[in-house]
Amino acid sequence: MCWDLLLILFIQHKDTETDMPYYARVENNTVTEVMSVTEEQSSSYSSTGELWVQTSYNTEGGIYYIPNVYPRVPGPDQTKALRANYAGIGYTYDPTNDVFYAPQPYASWSISAPAWLWTAPVPYPAGGGLYYWDEATLSWVEYIQ
Repeated sequence: MCWDLLLILFIQHKDTETDMPYYARVENNTVTEVMSVTEEQSSSYSSTGELWVQTSYNTEGGIYYIPNVYPRVPGPDQTKALRANYAGIGYTYDPTNDVFYAPQPYASWSISAPAWLWTAPVPYPAGGGLYYWDEATLSWVEYIQ
């Protein structure tokens, strides 16, 4: 799967009224559903024989961020950094490493612990500007306005 522009928007969310945990349904190591459930519901889902794995909405790249604070600020309690990344539909669940990670955006990109985020073989250019990844040349190309 290729994108001309890889934009990742992470919107912080916390169900402040109920503070319910999120669970991902996993089939063949692929996330097929993510939902917020009560503690009682989570125990009933786990008894169905399906694999439901808890995920943290405020975790990205192995770092837990304080909910609803912008710009994002790492939380003081990093034990809340659950399974490296928040699970999304189509994400992979790696049971060996007990982590979630996004689909590979380009064939040349690699992933590694502890962040479990995809990285290009060439770093994103510093100094501002908006760039997109060109897989054919394995380089970042600046958008011309």
